[in-house]
Amino acid sequence: MNALAMSNPSPNQQMPLKTVRVIVKGRVQGVFYRNWTIESARELGIRGWVRNRRDGSVEALFSGEPQAVDEMETRCRRGPPEAMVTALNVFPTDGEDPGQGFQRRPTV
Repeated sequence: MNALAMSNPSPNQQMPLKTVRVIVKGRVQGVFYRNWTIESARELGIRGWVRNRRDGSVEALFSGEPQAVDEMETRCRRGPPEAMVTALNVFPTDGEDPGQGFQRRPTV
């Protein structure tokens, strides 16, 4: 096997997935944050969900290629134009099913 074949995975090999749960705090409700998250996640090919929490934060689960999930984390630190993010807590997870596509979930 030549070096090129060893460095490039075959189309049948899956890239490792990265899955994280995030809690976003600040002015993140009533500013289009969930819809913006859905649009951004779909653009990056990320599966998972987003929802408001009663404490005023937004919670999301992102699952996809590590580079896409890292980019989503970066985007969430800023959020949509009207948001003011004061904290982003990221928790690696491997036991939660992200489902198909990216969806909005009910507030908890």
